[in-house]
Amino acid sequence: MSTLLTKNLTDSEQSPPPLEEMPITKHLIILRKHLFKIVGLILVLFFCLLPFANQSYQMMSEPLRSQLPMTSSMIATDVTATFMAPFKLNFFVALMIAMPYIIYQLWSFVKPALYEKEKTLALPMLIGSIGLFYAGIAFAYLVALPSILHFFISVSPETVAPMTDINSYLAFCLKLFLVFGLTFEIPIVTLVLIMIGLVTTQQLVEKRRFIIIGCFFIAMFVTPPDALSMIMLAIPMWMLFELGLFLGKLLENRRKSAV
Repeated sequence: MSTLLTKNLTDSEQSPPPLEEMPITKHLIILRKHLFKIVGLILVLFFCLLPFANQSYQMMSEPLRSQLPMTSSMIATDVTATFMAPFKLNFFVALMIAMPYIIYQLWSFVKPALYEKEKTLALPMLIGSIGLFYAGIAFAYLVALPSILHFFISVSPETVAPMTDINSYLAFCLKLFLVFGLTFEIPIVTLVLIMIGLVTTQQLVEKRRFIIIGCFFIAMFVTPPDALSMIMLAIPMWMLFELGLFLGKLLENRRKSAV
């Protein structure tokens, strides 16, 4: 009898606790509260940063302005461009600053539906994804953007004075930041695929050559049409894949040792 009781207690400890069941309307109400908090913070940051919108645009355009000839400058081909370009950039900056809080609110929404083991795995990956996204934007601004601009300006004909429209430059930079920010999430994506069992590290090692070719193929389509931009995106993609593969091997070794 005591043995049976001990076995039942052990089984109950190993089995995950039942999750609280709620109607879909209650889930939507909770989600709405989190979304209101996210929108509220973004609006507060947006209006707080609005007086510094022109300074923000000056900072973002510095890599271009520092390489333009003395006789050239940035131009605005639209009447509202001088207002709308810093306005759009200000919203993007507010969104980037609020990103940790946005992730925290989304985490607070899904956390009650996760088991303890899932929470311990998901939280570090969320924090890591935020850090990698910021690292991608920083790499794009500090390394990739100046090099790409230098290439385009250096190959322009002598009879053509480069005068970039401020809206076009903003769209170019935001696209570049987004591409590099998402690219730096490759280690997280690789780890997730390994964790859920879709692939193994051995399979990734066997297909490494095809993955490397795929990095250059993707970079060719999402970057401006020059070889330098493609290389500056493809090589970090390759290195980040290798980082994700290394972390995946550590994860698999940890699982084997636990068994």
